[in-house]
Amino acid sequence: MLALHLLQSALVYVNTLLVQQVLADPKWADTLTDADRRALSPLFWTHVNPYGRFELDMNRRLDLDLTARIVPSPRAPGDEPAAVSG
Repeated sequence: MLALHLLQSALVYVNTLLVQQVLADPKWADTLTDADRRALSPLFWTHVNPYGRFELDMNRRLDLDLTARIVPSPRAPGDEPAAVSG
């Protein structure tokens, strides 16, 4: 069960990066309305092949262009993590 949860989390993460890459294109950013943006979800899986053979190349990375993107922190500015007493 935990392996499936990990797989789902990884799939959502990669899908989120793919959606962000598409939305970084000004053509799509200008085309989508607020309702379209609200309908976006990273829970798609039609590009996944759970059965059969697939090519795995551990020497090649996915082309996600992570260097050009700044990922915001989930915390608001000024929030400090709680100190651990020991």
